[in-house]
Amino acid sequence: MSESKSPEEQPGQTSNNEDELRFSARTDLSGVQSLVDNIRNEIGKVIVGQQNMVDLLITALLADGHVLIEGVPGVAKTLTTKLLAQVIDVGFSRIQFTPDLMPADVIGTSIFNPKTSNFEFKKGPVFSNIVLIDEINRSPAKTQAALFEAMEERQVSVDGVTHPMSPPFMVIATQNPIEHEGTYRLPEAQLDRFLFKIEVPYPSLDEEINILQGSYERGNVIDLGVLKKVAHTDDILEQRKIISKVHVEPLVMKYIAEIVQQTRNSSSISVGASPRASVFVMRAAQAWAAIRGRDFITPEDVKAIIMPVLRHRIMLTPEKEMEGVTPDKVISVTLEKVEVPR
Repeated sequence: MSESKSPEEQPGQTSNNEDELRFSARTDLSGVQSLVDNIRNEIGKVIVGQQNMVDLLITALLADGHVLIEGVPGVAKTLTTKLLAQVIDVGFSRIQFTPDLMPADVIGTSIFNPKTSNFEFKKGPVFSNIVLIDEINRSPAKTQAALFEAMEERQVSVDGVTHPMSPPFMVIATQNPIEHEGTYRLPEAQLDRFLFKIEVPYPSLDEEINILQGSYERGNVIDLGVLKKVAHTDDILEQRKIISKVHVEPLVMKYIAEIVQQTRNSSSISVGASPRASVFVMRAAQAWAAIRGRDFITPEDVKAIIMPVLRHRIMLTPEKEMEGVTPDKVISVTLEKVEVPR
């Protein structure tokens, strides 16, 4: 009587370990994880807490998306953005939006050169790799609209001439809550161009104590010189290519589409999310999964990034706004109505 073979020895079968080894070799994500860990560690030398904001900023960077950060003054919105730019060896510029800022102050303008008797385009501060727009809702719609083409098409057209942006190009805008005085509501068309809207909460008690302790130990001075450059332009572009290969099952694509479709059929929402939202959800989920060492996305990845992708893309009905209902609450209810694929 022959010995029965274990499942690991049966012809045509492999052990779980062999499956895992073969799976892990399908896409090498070690470069992505190393890059992310290095960025986190450097930013963590200054920033206490706010891990969700940091992770979403890194996700957006790798997913080639722009970010809108909203929170009350003093919760490290601008500082975190500056630190991200500091640890990446790419171009950086900062634009402080004010009520009197003009579009030419952002994108640039044509200046007459008497030596050549021609107009020459002088590039504005938007021509950089990471562009921090501080308090974007302090300027009126005319100036905000100057960013439309740059954010969507990675180019600026002036006097019939197209000027492309150098990759990577990422806009990170901060804004105070709309109810604060002296602010302007961002146009829906511009909001739709942001991959994420990150809402920054107050720190917890323990985090605030650590903030005080860190500030005291540094002599109330933040020295950006202690941060190391941990990534270059080529690193970012290479990891983006790898992330674009993260596998998306058809069932997960259907799940994403059903969630976005549901926002258009909800009685609580007057304007639902556009097809661009579906694409952004998938791109963000790919980056989120890669950061966690997986070369495929799951419904949990979709749930993890769905709020920051959708919260600025839906408009609640006036009744729900009067009741104090938030977009996040409506999105949570929407998620419950969509069956999770198994």
